[in-house]
Amino acid sequence: MTDNDAKYLPLVLPLGATRKERQGFSRLCRLLAAEKFDPGAPLEHAYWLKAAELGDIYNQPGLAAAAHTVIDLVDQGWAIDIDKFGPLLCPPQTHVDREIEKARVRRQEHIRRDAQLRQPSVRRFVESMERTHQRGDRLISIFNLMRDGRELADSLEANPDATDTIQPYVQIVDSSATCEMTGFNLHDIWRYFRHTWSNAYSTIPGRSMPILIRDAATEYHAVIGLAAISSPVVQIAERDSWMGWDTKQVLAAIEDDPTDRLARWLARRIDAQQGEIYVDDLLRDGVLQPDDLKVPTNDVIARLRADAERHRAKHHRGGPIREVRNIETDAWIERAETHLFRSKRSALLAETLEIRSVLGTYFAPKPTASRLRRALGNSKARTQIGRLIRRARGERVGTVIADLTICGAVAPYNALAAGKLVGALAVSPVVLAAYKDKYRRPSEIASAMAGRPIMREARLSVLSTTSLYGTGSSQYNRLFWPASVMGGPEHARMGFSELGRSRSFGTSHFSDETVEALVRLSEHTGGRVRVNSLFGEGVSPRLRKVRLGLASLGWPTNELLKHGRERILYGVPLVANVRDYSLGIDKEPLYLVDPEPSDEGQSVAQWWLERWGRNRAAQKHVRESMQQHRLVRPIRHGARVPLSMDDELLPVAFPGDAIARQA
Repeated sequence: MTDNDAKYLPLVLPLGATRKERQGFSRLCRLLAAEKFDPGAPLEHAYWLKAAELGDIYNQPGLAAAAHTVIDLVDQGWAIDIDKFGPLLCPPQTHVDREIEKARVRRQEHIRRDAQLRQPSVRRFVESMERTHQRGDRLISIFNLMRDGRELADSLEANPDATDTIQPYVQIVDSSATCEMTGFNLHDIWRYFRHTWSNAYSTIPGRSMPILIRDAATEYHAVIGLAAISSPVVQIAERDSWMGWDTKQVLAAIEDDPTDRLARWLARRIDAQQGEIYVDDLLRDGVLQPDDLKVPTNDVIARLRADAERHRAKHHRGGPIREVRNIETDAWIERAETHLFRSKRSALLAETLEIRSVLGTYFAPKPTASRLRRALGNSKARTQIGRLIRRARGERVGTVIADLTICGAVAPYNALAAGKLVGALAVSPVVLAAYKDKYRRPSEIASAMAGRPIMREARLSVLSTTSLYGTGSSQYNRLFWPASVMGGPEHARMGFSELGRSRSFGTSHFSDETVEALVRLSEHTGGRVRVNSLFGEGVSPRLRKVRLGLASLGWPTNELLKHGRERILYGVPLVANVRDYSLGIDKEPLYLVDPEPSDEGQSVAQWWLERWGRNRAAQKHVRESMQQHRLVRPIRHGARVPLSMDDELLPVAFPGDAIARQA
């Protein structure tokens, strides 16, 4: 991109800012524009606020939000310029040099991660895991769950054909379970190693199943890597197109071949959608009459939409948020009658009754291919069929599809391409079975909408993921394996297919200081819509808070929320009937693997060792890389959380250390 092609965004303080505030913001921007920054050193907000002589800006929410946001953007490589109208910012461009681009993205991620590692609570957690505790006659610490790189490299070199040097297996993380070898809580183990990732650790709303990959070849079963299966991003165009369940694709397929089966599916969708909406309070409050559910009119649909807006406004005005959070999880009627779910129910019932009023005449008394064909010939009916398809996708996207949100190996195993091992094990039968068992329970949102327990499907059809970097090699590249190693058919293979590239929106390029300032500005300006971080409000409370703050500044939210990096999208089909099972047209999945696990991942591990592990171990530079990860004082190990601390000040236990029993 040439300078003439660069897109500069004008950034000014919102209306109502004082002259002094505008002068201070302009002074900050000029200082940032004149400086040549070290790419490896993050910008200290306090330093630049002081250098611009902004003083105490806490009580100047507009200036605070603008100043913190600009510092973060410049820290991420945005170019800043000043013209006669004020400051201009240009987003960073993807660098043609792969290593430079990786370094830029890594630095972007480190802003939030390093800020998190500086938090006292996080430091206390890390130090508590590294501090020794007594278990039997041993002193144990998290270091016992790391493998010494020199020992592993020497073992692989001495016995290159051995199959027991590394013995991986899958361990599903239960937050209440403990490690039999060390006594640590399993989730604490997972969390510790997660803090070694390039990006900040955060919890994910919705479904989330952490996974440890352990090594039974070591005394304490060292950690090889981590994975996490989580609720997916709802809309990803590349994934949806690859699955064939994009609304336009499905509608076109139905038009090409309308069948009795598809007509019955659409009719079932209407009945199920309406039947899973709690209506007792709507009838009690006079919003509905019993006959309205059978013969809906435009008036009742309008009343329901007005009711939805009224209760949405009550929810956003705050209300008794603490009381909402204290509602018992399985108190479905009480939860259904909250303002949030009353609004959602009224809106969905209005949509469903409108669909029924249009399609009912086509599908009654019996849905058939010929009736479906006639419906498709009517533009209004065709529109309602599209709404049914979108609703089916929305209902099942978080149940039969999941994202592999965490996947990777820790040192020294990462030098052996063990990230590929973790990726393959994450879609193995033992994980699919564990996911099914964990989520074979009532859905929180569906049950709150229905006022009674509603079970959703828990058998996965697709797992998708993204690379951290959009350039260079990815651990998912060429990651395919024989389906037979997972109990699938002979002569078939499965693995991670590249689906495309995406430039995503997000908030990872904004520090916590900036987010707090943006939230404060939004609240100060009296924004009507509040983000209460309640489950069911919507995805990513942090993203919505930042968006509201940027809107309060009057700045272009979509442009500023682009985190300026490209990611590669991957997908793993787990069933043959991906589209029809994912939509609920087919009730049963046609698995490509054996859904009943025969081991804890050992067959997949053996494939990985033959395909990747041994080849890497035979290379001298790989062994030398592994040998740098030592479990001797001072500990220099890539699987250790990178806190800036004096290693010698920590009491450390090593594999084999014992304590004397007291008489």
